[in-house]
Amino acid sequence: MKDFKIWRSILRDPVRITMTVGGQVIDKEVENYTDEEFEKIKEQERALATLPMALSPDIAQGFREYTSAKDLWEALIEVYEGNEDMKESRQDMLSQKFNMFNYIPGETLEAQLQRFTTITTDMNISGIYLTKSEINKKLLNALPKSWDMNVAVI
Repeated sequence: MKDFKIWRSILRDPVRITMTVGGQVIDKEVENYTDEEFEKIKEQERALATLPMALSPDIAQGFREYTSAKDLWEALIEVYEGNEDMKESRQDMLSQKFNMFNYIPGETLEAQLQRFTTITTDMNISGIYLTKSEINKKLLNALPKSWDMNVAVI
């Protein structure tokens, strides 16, 4: 995202334009907003409009009830990244998938490589980093028996 004002607006609490009257803080009437206050509101509205544009219509539909960019962003993080327990559980699941990765009889080499790449990419996204050596060893050990001579040469 190149517009840092929008990004900053997503990360901040919603803007509330107020004024103090008789020692009491109240919402300011729109007709009394300054140009600077209008700009803050405009920035907030652009942020709220930008996030759903990045989502498919089916997904955006499920998040229509959010009225601030920050609330929408936090809801998206909660649903798609989850809390710390969910992240740890996802990491455990991916580690297990990696450890159990093997050739499936009848599978093409291309399909096997695609599955392997998907697992390693998901691991990196989830914060599990493997050395090139670990990745190479796992892939070589998972190749079909017909590849044993090639694996020995490698």
